[in-house]
Amino acid sequence: MTADPTRPLPEWWDQQGPQRPPPVLRRRRRRGPLIAVITLIVILVLLVVSDRAANAYTENQMASQVQSSLGLSGKPDVTIQGFPFWTQLIARDFKTVNVTASNETITVSQAPSGLLEIANLDATMHGMHIHGLNSATVDQFNASALITFTALANAGGVPQGITLSPDGPNQVKATVSVLGFSDSAVAKVTQSGPNQINVQVTDSGGIPSSVLGSLSNFNISIPKLPAGVSIQSVSVTQQGIRIIAVGHDATLSR
Repeated sequence: MTADPTRPLPEWWDQQGPQRPPPVLRRRRRRGPLIAVITLIVILVLLVVSDRAANAYTENQMASQVQSSLGLSGKPDVTIQGFPFWTQLIARDFKTVNVTASNETITVSQAPSGLLEIANLDATMHGMHIHGLNSATVDQFNASALITFTALANAGGVPQGITLSPDGPNQVKATVSVLGFSDSAVAKVTQSGPNQINVQVTDSGGIPSSVLGSLSNFNISIPKLPAGVSIQSVSVTQQGIRIIAVGHDATLSR
């Protein structure tokens, strides 16, 4: 293209050709890439914020479903692992979900009191698949619950004046101070069914069964275990009774 000889030349153009642009034009050229970078950062921040917000909302909704499914007295803490979260939510498939709860009460059957206090509960669900609004299936379900000796005695309706303490991997010691009796007995704690544990005195120490009351032999059944989940083991620890439950292709429903 031939330059128009009648058109005035810019101040930064001389007869030798174009020279370095003035500072204003240089600043305009540098501003373009900077704006693009800032815009990209803002978009990324908004995506992360929305991802975390969706994660928190879903965790709260899932906590309500777990509470209903397990029959807990309060809403547990639920953590959905993995980032980004949106991809899991859209697919309705969650890789790993952790559930924790403490000082909860559940309704149990066959136990004299009908209630069982759980000191703490830890559950991990691998491969949770949401179906509709009120149900989900879990590929692998692992849970651990601790029941204190006091909670075990309360659930079993053990008479006042009898204190339980650990006495080996599957036994509890019952220290008795009732009606003039001051001695100890030994009771065995075992799994007696897929959702049931049994407590039975194996050595009364000469204490009449009328004094031991329900401690002589009682069961606690947990009817709210998810379908496909069963008790795997029961053990006596220094803190109380530890129950391990495991399940494959388990079902959670309200």
